[in-house]
Amino acid sequence: MAATPAVGEVLVLNAGSSSLKVSVHGRDGHRLWSDQRSWSIAAAEGTAPHERLEAVLDAWLPEALSAWAEGLIRAGHRVVHGGERFTAPIRLEAEVLEVLEVLVPLAPLHNGPALRVMRWLSNWKPAIEQWACFDTAFHSTLPPEARTYAIPAHWRAEGLRRFGFHGLNHQHVAETVARSRGELRLISCHLGAGCSLCAIRGGRSIATTMGYTPMEGLVMATRSGSVDPGLLLHQLRRGATVEELAHDLQQESGLLGLSELSPSMKDLRLAAADGHGGAQLAIAVFRHQLLQGIGAMAASLGGVDVVALTGGIGEHDGALRQELEQALAWLGPFELLQIPADEEGVIARHCAAAGA
Repeated sequence: MAATPAVGEVLVLNAGSSSLKVSVHGRDGHRLWSDQRSWSIAAAEGTAPHERLEAVLDAWLPEALSAWAEGLIRAGHRVVHGGERFTAPIRLEAEVLEVLEVLVPLAPLHNGPALRVMRWLSNWKPAIEQWACFDTAFHSTLPPEARTYAIPAHWRAEGLRRFGFHGLNHQHVAETVARSRGELRLISCHLGAGCSLCAIRGGRSIATTMGYTPMEGLVMATRSGSVDPGLLLHQLRRGATVEELAHDLQQESGLLGLSELSPSMKDLRLAAADGHGGAQLAIAVFRHQLLQGIGAMAASLGGVDVVALTGGIGEHDGALRQELEQALAWLGPFELLQIPADEEGVIARHCAAAGA
């Protein structure tokens, strides 16, 4: 049963590439109510009716939030890419929205839908104060050697650098571990449709696997993760367009591309057990790159005290946890935890603090 509505509660909207999570939180970040809906990923790319996401919102949220509407004075949005400018939560104003529009190409599957949700909320509830909270912000502490690519100086002058993502949940993991165990050498493993690792020391991000965009790093559900840049040049020379490359790398790669079956690790585990070669290959490549990444994060930290698994795969794949316990024994004594993701709670606390 929902708690009794109170003025000052925070509405949090987390727009993903194919779903929207909505929740209501108290000022301490405690979740009072939540729900989510799926929508067509094609709508984010302009290949299906632009109104698809807005239609889902119209048919769902006004009624779903009717019990809370009068108490909601502030809303927080998850924005995946904040670029160089946004390293802390910021109140949404016209000029901020214009800058966010410019950043859409850096994370088109997430930033675009987030902007559409912001505009929808402005139309439905104009008086609500809206804030953007950025996945890239937690990684603003990356040292120069961890955020700088070995590319020409004129490229670097254009702001081409590693930003890192999933920062809201990596922050949540860091805070959760620190509350019970202190600030240890921590590797946060966000493993879901998107996957990234973060090396955390003293509560600060010092290395991460995602880069200028959320495509770098580990194997993901439909994203390739890191590939040889020469491979992309090869495809371009063979006549592939930029749009074709973007589609193939973001939507036809990863677990789906490897298995030719499904982007879901749960589906692949079942198929692999039945002898499906593509599923077995996908799991093996995913695990191989994950182990390499954890090793790299451990090297950045000079050892590791805690490895925390989070996200849909990290929280629920028991087989992966057992595999990691065996494969990482060489790291020495460390604690392997599974921590439920809570980006929304972090956003709510940011918004409450901003309005304090």
